[in-house]
Amino acid sequence: MPKLWPWAQGKTETKAEAKVEAEAEKKAESEQKSGRPSMAKPKMALYWAASCGGCEIAVVRLYEKILDVANTFEIVLWPCVMDFKYKDVEALPDKSILITLFNGAIRNSEQEHMARMLREKSQVLVAYGACAHIGGIPGLGNVSNRQDIFERAYRETPSTVNEEGTYPQLSFQVPEGELTLPEFYDTVRALDQVVPVDYYIPGCPPTKHQTEAVVEAVIAAVTEGAELPPAGSVIGASTKTVCDDCPRIREEKSIKAIYRPYQIIPDPEKCLLDQGILCAGPATRGGCEAPCPQVNMPCIGCYGPSPGAMDQGAKLLSAVTSNIDSRDPEEIERILGGIPDSIAAFYMFGLPASLLHRIRLERGAAREAEAAAKGAQ
Repeated sequence: MPKLWPWAQGKTETKAEAKVEAEAEKKAESEQKSGRPSMAKPKMALYWAASCGGCEIAVVRLYEKILDVANTFEIVLWPCVMDFKYKDVEALPDKSILITLFNGAIRNSEQEHMARMLREKSQVLVAYGACAHIGGIPGLGNVSNRQDIFERAYRETPSTVNEEGTYPQLSFQVPEGELTLPEFYDTVRALDQVVPVDYYIPGCPPTKHQTEAVVEAVIAAVTEGAELPPAGSVIGASTKTVCDDCPRIREEKSIKAIYRPYQIIPDPEKCLLDQGILCAGPATRGGCEAPCPQVNMPCIGCYGPSPGAMDQGAKLLSAVTSNIDSRDPEEIERILGGIPDSIAAFYMFGLPASLLHRIRLERGAAREAEAAAKGAQ
């Protein structure tokens, strides 16, 4: 066998394996000396709802610190990584899970059920990542409704062949029994629009230091009796804006035109917004160290609204319009006309948590959608 694969020959072991084995031996020795088993580990759960999976990767990016998590907690739910059953979590006593990292927005009935159940079972519920925090990219679905989304996905896309007009059904009978699907909602919601949340970790996805901060805080609380941050805290972020983290130089009233990032090569020293590239930095909570603007890409707002801002999109719109270098109404209209998609430009991550929340559902359309859903059942 090639020397490149020594582990396959059983002659070596990784540092991670050695550490796990050493901890297991230490635990067994302690139990043998005391004559009784050690205290049970506190329980931890991780769940993903309407999300892309990036937050799961962010947890794995703890690297060797993931071993500290495994040594400190009994993980009772992590669908992305291991095979867990909902019924086993449902059987746990209320508040028996010390901490749950919940990522993803609430898009369907299964996700809402899990959010409510994990709230009941958890002492600490963390909205982990932009989608759980403020709705995220899935929240852009609030510019439409369920029926229009289904029409687009199952009928109108060029790659779709669906001559029979088949749509997902909530229930379907097969010889083996009944198959069911969750109900797809008209409206996407952030986690705290469904259940109370204890802490928020913003970002798409959260950075390594943010994840470490919350994990280390909870481990310290478990092992050393340390106090947790005040309820409602946004962990791993600052009380300033992304602009305060950004090294670029800002000027005043310098926007002559709106550009998309691929249309120009920006000056690496000057503020992107001053150069006409829509950057959400003035309206977005800081603490990320502005990695996007430093590589000529604008901030897109994944940390959510800056402290004190009632509406992230409204604050960004104010920042853009106040920087336009013109007093001519027609020229101002021409400049703002260069924004290709105002909802995505100003509310890319936070539409569900904004004052707008979603487009208004017409009563007739809402009734038709409800009737179609009941007919599907």
